[in-house]
Amino acid sequence: MATGRLVGVKPLHSGKVRDLYQADDGLLLMVASDRISAFDHVLTPEIPDKGKILTQLSLWWFEQLADVVPNHLVAPGEDGRSMLCRPLRMVPVECVARGYLTGSGLAGYRRTGEVCGIALPPGLEDGSRLPEPIFTPTTKAPVGEHDEPMTYAQVADEVGEEVARELRRITLAVYERGARIARERGIVVADTKIELGWDDNGVLTLGDEVLTPDSSRFWPLEEWRPGRPQPSFDKQYVRDWLLSPASGWNPSSGEAPPPLPPEVVERTRQRYVEAYERLTGRSFSP
Repeated sequence: MATGRLVGVKPLHSGKVRDLYQADDGLLLMVASDRISAFDHVLTPEIPDKGKILTQLSLWWFEQLADVVPNHLVAPGEDGRSMLCRPLRMVPVECVARGYLTGSGLAGYRRTGEVCGIALPPGLEDGSRLPEPIFTPTTKAPVGEHDEPMTYAQVADEVGEEVARELRRITLAVYERGARIARERGIVVADTKIELGWDDNGVLTLGDEVLTPDSSRFWPLEEWRPGRPQPSFDKQYVRDWLLSPASGWNPSSGEAPPPLPPEVVERTRQRYVEAYERLTGRSFSP
C-alpha cells in the first residue's frame, strides 16, 4: 500500500495525535502526526518528527514484546510514521501500570494513601519506587474530558472478572518487560499506558502505540532522585513549561494554552530523539 499518498483508504477518525483510515480490505491505517497534547489540549506548533519517533519506537517494542502479548501490526508504512493494522474491538478501560509514584498517582496517594484502591506504604515521595508494579486503570473519557481512576473491582464490574484479571496480567507483564529492557539502557519507566482490544478470534491484543514518550514517563536513570520532580524524556517537559510562570497560562482558566516557544519545541524533540536512541541503540534519521 502506498501509505504516503493514502491510496485506497477513507478517513475514520482524527485524534489528538493519530489519524485513522480504513483500507478497502478492512484493515486500518494508523498515521502518527507531529501533534502534541497536554492537559486535554492539542498544542501548537507541532514537534518535528514526533510522529515518526513514536511509530518507529512502537515497532521496535512490538518485537521486544512479541512473546508477551500479540499486537495489531500487519505491516509498517512506507513513510515511517504509519502502520497497517488489524481492527480490534477495544477494551473500554485505559490500562495503566506504575512502578514509581508520580503524577496523578502521587496526588491520589497524598490524599488517601492509596492509588486506585491499592494501599501503599507510608512515607513515599515524588519519584519513589513502589514495592512492586501496580495496575492502576482509568476510565476512557471522551475527548476534552479527564480520565478518572478506577479500582480493580470497578474494572471487573465493567468487563467481568476474567477479562479484568487478564487486563491486569498483560499490563503488568508489558510494564515489567519494558522496564527491565529500558533500565539496562539507562532509562527508568515510571509508568505506562497501553491499549488492548479483542481481535476477530477474541484474543486480547495490543493496539495503538506502546512504551513511547507519549504513553509513558521515561526518566534518566543516572538522574533519578526520589523526593522531587524527575528530569524526563517525555512530554512532561511540555507540561512543566505550561505550568510555569513563563507560559502565563492557567489550566483552570478555560482558555487554550499559548503556543510553545521555539526552544521548548526543539528541546522536546531532542528528548524524544534521545529516548528512541537510548532504547533502540539506533540513530534516528528523519
